Amino acid sequence: MIEVVIDSVRVSLMSQHRIVVLREENGERYLPIWIGPFEADAITIQLQGIEVVRPMTHDLLRQISESLDGEITHVVISDLQNETFFAEIVLEANGETLEIDSRPSDAVALAVRVDVPIYVAEEVMERAGMQPEEELGVLGQGTDGVEEEVGETSDEDLDVFRDFIEGLDIDN
Repeated sequence: MIEVVIDSVRVSLMSQHRIVVLREENGERYLPIWIGPFEADAITIQLQGIEVVRPMTHDLLRQISESLDGEITHVVISDLQNETFFAEIVLEANGETLEIDSRPSDAVALAVRVDVPIYVAEEVMERAGMQPEEELGVLGQGTDGVEEEVGETSDEDLDVFRDFIEGLDIDN
């Protein structure tokens, strides 16, 4: 298993979908996972230390676990099937270790509330993990086997994005 930390929670500019980006703690790989807006809010609220008047679902799960003398030890993003991630919440209670099936977003939201490690199965990270690209280009393999920089971006290529951003009316 690979320990990860939450790098960020992002909002798609094209839709209202959210992505939680997990970063390998001792490496350079990232694992982006699409999540729902409510789960994204639950993760963000906890990470930012915002107090809520009434307990959210993940707070309730934490309270139930504690009330039953259970201890959540960690969560695992355990599988990837047909572009769907699966997770498990690992709970110790009454001398037993229980692995409870969960959506990754719920497992991560619970993990930040009880301050436990988040892990990703090695196979999942190998299949879906990503490494950041070099700034302004991508290192690729040349025909002679030597790495060379490809795909450089010019200022002209960025003009379309610059025009779009400058044309945004942020007040609305």
